Order: sequence, then structure tokens, then C-alpha cells
Amino acid sequence: MNEEVQSEQMIEKCNEKQHHERYSRQELFAPFGREGQNKLINSRVLVIGAGALGTGVAETLARGGVGHLTIVDRDYVEWSNLQRQQLYNEEDVRQRLPKAVAAQKRLQAINSEINVEIHVMDAGIDELDVLIENTDLVMDATDNFDTRLIINDMSQKYGIPWIYGGCVGSYGITYTFIPGKTPCLNCLLGEVPLGGDTCDTAGILPQAVQMVTANQTMEAFKWLSGNYDAMRKKLLSFDMWRNEYTSIGVDLARNPNCLSCGADRTYPFLNAANNDRSEVLCGRDTVQIRPARKKEWDLELTAKRLRGLNQGKVEHNPFLISFQLDTHRMVIFKDGRVLIHGTKDKAEAKTLYHRYFG
Repeated sequence: MNEEVQSEQMIEKCNEKQHHERYSRQELFAPFGREGQNKLINSRVLVIGAGALGTGVAETLARGGVGHLTIVDRDYVEWSNLQRQQLYNEEDVRQRLPKAVAAQKRLQAINSEINVEIHVMDAGIDELDVLIENTDLVMDATDNFDTRLIINDMSQKYGIPWIYGGCVGSYGITYTFIPGKTPCLNCLLGEVPLGGDTCDTAGILPQAVQMVTANQTMEAFKWLSGNYDAMRKKLLSFDMWRNEYTSIGVDLARNPNCLSCGADRTYPFLNAANNDRSEVLCGRDTVQIRPARKKEWDLELTAKRLRGLNQGKVEHNPFLISFQLDTHRMVIFKDGRVLIHGTKDKAEAKTLYHRYFG
């Protein structure tokens, strides 16, 4: 046997030992074991959102050895994120890195054995229809019910489960939606208190985030490892400040006439007419506007054009443009989305959008 072959065999054995040691502590947990770990490694999970919930979920799944993570997020890192969004640091803020880009960098440094795929874009109907393909599980880390209702209908259409999570103040809530087994989100609307406050009105404590992600990812481990009988069958809600924890049985909320999961389903939230192209973002005086049709902007050319107006400060990197006006700041992404900071008024935001981008 020549030295080159011996060297390759030694490297292979070293990698196998390293791989075994990495996951050894969760393999020692008898109900999970080596079989559960192998299933995790061969799993594909879609994480929608890379904010507080998304970073916590993605880091746990990456450390645990989920073989393929796909992360989609529309936003970039800001100072207010650092209090609870655990994958980011101050340099990410200074560089105005898109959250998905910064998350990928950290996750690959944590676990180089897995594949982390990212998309810096909004998770709309067309985008999710592509991203959900070949996915074993969808993790909800969004901040609005419009997107969750799209996720819900996609889940029912393709038979892929998703794990809902939400938190505000010291309150958190989570539930696992399994097509054909549980009521869907559309069934629960109006039947179960899913919360109405936002982090803009009530703030957010990081401990509530961590509690939600812990429960979401535990359910994910159970599903991906095939331990279906161990899964929680109830909706979990809690208020950590008040020391209140509640499990709610929601099976009776399943509606046979539901348009999302019933016998005559039409998937109403996959109809573009039911989805607004603009929305106020959680926690900030910001409106996001998406173009009605897909487009990809040349950021160099767009930045040059904006500088030529001499109406505000223009900064840009390979991912986005920041256009600072007197009382508003506009952030333009390659996929055509624009965040308009300094207003919650959609009409005002659309006026500014059309003024500069037609």
C-alpha cells in the first residue's frame, strides 16, 4: 500500500471519528440514538426568516447535524437585532450584511459538515413554491401572519409539516402543523388566541425567544428522527414574566370545510390577489414594498443614478443600496424589494417608492 493511499485512509478514519464525537452526546440519548442521528443528517429543513427565532432555530439544527439547511430572509442586520439574534455581531451591522449572508457565515463555521443554502429575498408565493420542493420540514421564523398563511397553504398543498413559532414581550407560542393529522393555521384563526401585539408595541425579551426556539427545534428533532409518537399534540403558550405555561388541545378546531385543508380545499392564500405587496415590518417604522413582478436590479447602475439626483446620501455593497433622505431611508435589494424606514404609512411609502423607482 503506497503512502498516498495510507494518508487518505488515515484522513477518512479521522473524519469518521470527528463526526462520531461531534454528535455523540445526543446519540447517547436512547430514544434518539445513532439511527435518529443518521436520519437528521439526511434531512432537509427550510427556515423562513433569519431574525430572533430563525437564528436560534438554525443554530440548533446546524449544531445538531441537520444535513441541509435552507435559509430565506429579506432583511439586513441592524443594531437592535444584536440583543436577541444570536448569530450576528457588530461588524455585521457596520457592513449592513443581509441576515442570510451573515447567518450562513456563522453556521458554516459552527458545522462545516452540513450544507447551508441561503436566499436573500422575500418568502412570497412564487419563492416558496420553489424552495419547499424536496423539503422534509418547514420552520416558521417570520414576523407576520400573511407569510404564515402562505406557508400554511403550501404545507397543505405539498403535504409537508411546519412548526409555527411566535413571541412578543415575555410571551411565546408554538405549534406543529401536520397535514392530514392536525388542524391547519387557517382552522385556528379566530378559534385560538395566537396573539396580536408586535415587538414594536410590546418589545421582546430574549428569554422568550430562546424558549420558543427550544420547543420548535425539539419538535423538529422528533419529526426528522421518526419519533412521531413523542411529538407534542397540543399548542404551547407561555408568559415567562408571569410564570404562566399553558397547553391547549386544538384537535376540535379542525374544520372539514376549511379552504386550506378541508375536503374542497382551494388554498386561498396561494392566490396572489389575497397577498398585499407592501407591509409594515415588526419592530420598526418601516414599510417593505415588493414589485408586483419579479425583477433584478443592477445595484451599481441604480446607485449611480441615485447619486446623480443629489438628494441624499447613497451607500452600497454587493447586496443592497442605502439611500438616506431627510426623514426617510430607503434600502434597495437586488430582487427589487425596497425597505422604506421612517414611516408606517403604506401610502406614504408607496409615494416615495414610485417617486424614485417608477
